Amino acid sequence: MAIKTKPLIGTTLIILMLVLLFIHYSTRDEIQSIRIGILHSLSGTMAKSERPLVDTLLMTIDEINEKGGLLDRQLEGIIVDTRSEDKYAAQEAERLILEEKVDVIFGCWTSTCRKAVKPIVEKYNHILFYPVQYEGLEQSKNIIYTGSAPNQQIIPGTIWALANLGRRIYLVGSDYIFPRTANFIIRDIVNAKGGEIVGEQYQPLGSNDFEDIMSQINTLQPEVILNTINGDSNHAFFQKKHEVGLDNIPIISFSISEDKLMEIPYANATSHYAIWSYFRNLDTPRNDEFINQIQNRLGKDQLIGDPMVASYIGLNLWVQAVQSAETTIPALVYKALSEQTMNAPQGIVSIDSKNHHLRKHVCIGQAQTNGKFNIIWATKNAIRPVPFPTYRTRSEWEKIVIQLSESGKY
Repeated sequence: MAIKTKPLIGTTLIILMLVLLFIHYSTRDEIQSIRIGILHSLSGTMAKSERPLVDTLLMTIDEINEKGGLLDRQLEGIIVDTRSEDKYAAQEAERLILEEKVDVIFGCWTSTCRKAVKPIVEKYNHILFYPVQYEGLEQSKNIIYTGSAPNQQIIPGTIWALANLGRRIYLVGSDYIFPRTANFIIRDIVNAKGGEIVGEQYQPLGSNDFEDIMSQINTLQPEVILNTINGDSNHAFFQKKHEVGLDNIPIISFSISEDKLMEIPYANATSHYAIWSYFRNLDTPRNDEFINQIQNRLGKDQLIGDPMVASYIGLNLWVQAVQSAETTIPALVYKALSEQTMNAPQGIVSIDSKNHHLRKHVCIGQAQTNGKFNIIWATKNAIRPVPFPTYRTRSEWEKIVIQLSESGKY
């Protein structure tokens, strides 16, 4: 019997080897590429804001591939147009994880989008890199927040406005999570500093109707406007502000980065300010290199905004973590992420291991007639991120989030 079974064993081994070779060669392209999920709006009201982030991510992927890739494999960007719809973004995030088998996701702009995707990445223990400043009051082990926390934008911007522009404040924003929650925090700061909120109004994302708001601003004559409008609604807002003769009232925008300024009529006036971690005219050798990278890839006329830089930083930090972990498995990469530091265009940044946000510098820029910002105030050192402002306990903030949610304002 033993002699008769030897040919059978040999034949079985040959068949098994052929099957394994077939699997290897039929799937080798999939195995060789590391798949990067890119979850951003290429249509709808947020498209103009998010498209440059997609371009930046693809540029960074190409640069990494030209240097030999990652773990001896090439990176492949899998792009999804979220259509400026949060529910669709959540559906596509799940599809990217389950069907496209992406190793990481970079995406979202609005907090509504991020909050829709958050339970998806948590459910599958995956990783989302979120590149935009936001209202805070959130922390997830599955999200790396490369945009600014409240103490890196909203709070210092409000304090600076009260000290330098005026104490009578008008609040205007898009009607969703970020503006309403940001303005809740702003109210706290204004009240604590003895200022006054003279008005507060919201319009839906994508709205072009600012007639009544401008009429109210004209009547109230605030000393400064704090603007949390997002997306292409800013075009209509600034145009209407100019038409009714209110260019003299200074405005601080929390969601208009430098690359969007020149596209917005009448926004490039010296009464317009913005607060970000990055501005183009930052004087660092690394920034000069980064600007050259962008212009060589995306054209000499390409403008650069903070969320683009945050996307670039996020992908590079993830690559460093993968190299450290020697794998792309999200659960293992996540552990290595907390150790990562990077010499970014605006200076040294690092991931805070406790809350998964970035330590970063804070700058205030004043718009110039050429569409660029001059930096007029900046922190000397990188600021530790505080997603839950310390003047309340985290449990108190969590109760406020519930209250805002139940009221339909969160």
